[in-house]
Parts: sequence; structure tokens; C-alpha cells
Amino acid sequence: MSSNYDAIQALRQALRVSPDNVPLRQHLADTLMGQGEPEAAEREYVQALNLDSKNVQLKVGLARAFYQQGKDSQALVLIEDVLKQGETSAATLTLHSRLLLRSGAVEKSVEQFRRALAQDSTLQDSDLVEQLGINATHDASVVEGRVRAERSGSGQSVDKSIERPNLTFADVGGMETVKEEIRLKIIYPLTHAEMYKAYGKAIGGGILMYGPPGCGKTHLARATAGEIQAGFIAVGLNDILDMWIGNSEKNLHDVFDRARRNGPCVLFFDEVDALAASRSDLRQSGGRNIINQFLSELDGVQYSNEGVLILAATNAPWHLDSAFRRPGRFDRILFVPPPDRPARAAILRLLCKGKPTEDIDFEFLGKKTENLSGADLQALVDSAVEKKLQEAMKTGIPKPLTTKDLANAAGVVKASTREWFGTARNYAVHANQDGTYDDILKYLNL
Repeated sequence: MSSNYDAIQALRQALRVSPDNVPLRQHLADTLMGQGEPEAAEREYVQALNLDSKNVQLKVGLARAFYQQGKDSQALVLIEDVLKQGETSAATLTLHSRLLLRSGAVEKSVEQFRRALAQDSTLQDSDLVEQLGINATHDASVVEGRVRAERSGSGQSVDKSIERPNLTFADVGGMETVKEEIRLKIIYPLTHAEMYKAYGKAIGGGILMYGPPGCGKTHLARATAGEIQAGFIAVGLNDILDMWIGNSEKNLHDVFDRARRNGPCVLFFDEVDALAASRSDLRQSGGRNIINQFLSELDGVQYSNEGVLILAATNAPWHLDSAFRRPGRFDRILFVPPPDRPARAAILRLLCKGKPTEDIDFEFLGKKTENLSGADLQALVDSAVEKKLQEAMKTGIPKPLTTKDLANAAGVVKASTREWFGTARNYAVHANQDGTYDDILKYLNL
């Protein structure tokens, strides 16, 4: 471990002397991938590609880094571009096969993996052989990418437990505007049901929250369920997507059905753009089928969504299919910005609750932590606590956290929101004809 760390540090030191050395930077990126650090490797591949934009091996490396992080759409775009350039090595074809398999294009995945096998027979030991049923006997559950009838009839179904969160809005620092929108759309219809029914207003509906990562969208969704003492089902990409045709749509229906049977229930979709991406951007029909199923479930055509309260979060609303924004679906789109100064002070106060502290000036720290997200503030507190633990290990005397400890940590933690705003600004300025991103322009004072 130490030698690998030393090697990486040596490569970084060499790049400080020669920052435009593409082979050196590629070597660092490859080394980071080998150490299981795809995020760090991605940064190095991107920098190298800025210097040599046509380098095929860099593109393959970046695609692999994307794949390891679950960024399949970005990886597919890169790999397909590389294949068009004539790079059809066994490793590239295998990566393409894995990406196709994850996207549900099983038959195409089989075709690409067979091309890879023709070049490299050692791939017979790959896990893909079993997953795709390559050369399998006809009594196997999977044969050449096709599932047998008895398997397809009993596809994997979602079994999500119903949470009963103890969180309430009091546990969420700041975000008052977003809280009030959720009260109007979700909480008041339940607490003042007779008044809403008098106006013929159904109880239910959807809210889409967007903004930079780490700003409390998931935390707020759980607090919403706790505020009304409702059930809570958190739905991730892995809960829905399935390699077998039709199973993803079935899983999605099962999730909605479970929420309907346990109403009132908050159904929360994290990173919803992965399930609801723009259909014009999709290459495979399987993705379109999932979107159509999602829209059908939201509309409640066959089944009533009364009492099902749908929250969704995304860091990339510009990738969402426009059909989801129609009234009756996600008809309220809320921008969740990084916490403002009072909110940062409130979040820090919550994060320090239960820890030994000494006269901490949270208002001062709120000023010192501009642009930090809620996740960044958590990292700040963790960093300060680690410092205190190091001191305690040496002296044997635990001491409380002070304002100075947290202020010092604030000087080390970098804001993770800047990169997101760089991307969001482009959409808000150049692709905002319907005013969807006006809140971003307002936040950036543009």
C-alpha cells in the first residue's frame, strides 16, 4: 500500500514539473484506476484529453473510469466514439459489452463480447460468459443472452421496506422556501384534507428537487415523511433496472404499487434523471419503455395515486425528459441551492449536537463557510473531530470542539458546488427559454 502511495505521489510531483506531459499524466491515471480510485483517475484523463483530444487510449481509460463510477451514459458515448475510430481491441469490446448489458441491450452485448472472445480466448474465464450464457446448454437459465421462459415469468421483483423516519423539518437547517413549497403540495393536503377536498383537490402529486450534490435533497425527503408521519420508500437505480427485458418496468410498477398500498407514503426517487432521461438521447428502446412506464405510473391511469406523495431529486434536470414536467406529474420544480449563511450556521449547530463543544460561535462559522454544501459542512465537522481525536490520543485528555477548531477545518475543506454551478450556468444562460432555470440565474446574480 505504501509503495503504491509513494508511486502516485512521485508521479504527481513529476507532473508539477511537467504538467503538459500526456504520457506521464496517462500513467498516473492508469495507476489510480489500478488502485481503485476512478474519480481521481477521471480528473487526470480529462486533463490529458484537454492536451491531446484525439488520443484513443485516453478515451478508453476515461470510459473505464466512468463505468467504475456508474456513469454509464457518458461511458457509452465515449466507447462508441472510440469504436467508430477503429479501436476494436478485446478490452474495448468487452467494456462496450458490459455497458450494453447494464443498459438492457443484452443481444448487442452478446454480439460485442463474442467479437472480443474471437480476439482473446482467455476471456472464457470472464464473468460475462456466465452472465450472457455464452455457449450455455439449452437447460441453463440463460442461453446466448436470452432468459428461459420460466425465469422470465418470475423475474426479480423489488422488495423495499417501508421506513418510518423520525426526522422532521426541525432537523433540516435552512431551506425555508423549499419547505414551504412541500408544505403546500404535500403536507397541507393531508393535515387539512377536508379543505382540499372541498375544492376538489386530490391528495398526492410530485415535486422535483434539483441542485448541486450534497445540499440535502435526500435528507429533506426523509424529513417530509417524518413531518406527516408517513411511510417512506427510497428508490435507487439498482432497485429498478434489470438486465432482463420487461423486468425493469415490472420493478417500477411494484414500487408504486407498494406505495399505494401503504398510503400515505412518500415515494422518493434519487438521481431520477437516470430513470427519466430525455428519450431523444436514448439509443436503446429498453430505456424508452422504462420512461413510458414511469409516466404511466405517475398519471395513475390504471391505479389511483391518492395518498402517494412523490419526491424526486436530480443534479442534472437538463437531462430529464420534458414529459415529466407536465402538470400532474412533476409539476413543481424546486431549486435546492447550497445553504445560505443562517442555514450554514443552523446545519453546523445540528451537526455538533451531541458532541463535546465549548462556546462555539456558529454565526461566525456561517460567514466563514461560504459556498459549502451540507455534505461539505459534514466533512468540515468530521475533519475537526479527527484533529481532536489525534490530540486526545497523544495527551490522553479529550477536549471539546471550539470555534477555532471548526474555523481551521473550514480553511481546508473545498466547496464541492463550484463545478456544478459551472455546468448549470451554461444551461441557465443558453437553454432557458421556458424560464425553468431562472432560480439559478437569480442565485448567481446574472
